[in-house]
Amino acid sequence: MKNLKTLLIATLVSGLTFLYACGPSNGATEADNTSASTPAASADIDPAAKSDSKGVGKFTDVKLTAIDPAMADKGLVVFNAKCAACHKLTDQKVVGPGLKDVTKRRTPEWIMNQITNPVEMEAKDPVGQALLAKHLTQMTFQNVTDEETRQILEYFRKNDSK
Repeated sequence: MKNLKTLLIATLVSGLTFLYACGPSNGATEADNTSASTPAASADIDPAAKSDSKGVGKFTDVKLTAIDPAMADKGLVVFNAKCAACHKLTDQKVVGPGLKDVTKRRTPEWIMNQITNPVEMEAKDPVGQALLAKHLTQMTFQNVTDEETRQILEYFRKNDSK
């Protein structure tokens, strides 16, 4: 009897997790996702191409200096905790795209807006829409602070400078 209860609870939790993962990540309904700014509207944009867009979000003017190794090391820790399950710093796609040379293709503002504002970026930014159309997976909000986001950017810069 105890094994049956455990099995039922495990099945229920697995089912709810599956439904949560498959549902809209921002509370939107199926009808909300059919607007003119759907990923298909930007399917003609090459998401691998260089873009000077700053994206959609609060980061509009990021000033960069020389790479800060200590900040990059902190960014590695945050990346491993919050990003590495879906992204690698290679050309290899996991769930999301590989991030090798991302700082050579995207502005610092775009990268930071994508990390902190992925749902709106993939709804309104043409590059974000194209990435969503290509990878078919909405990037989830990872509750990354502005400071952690800047650390991740520094980690990307250090990786891309090699």
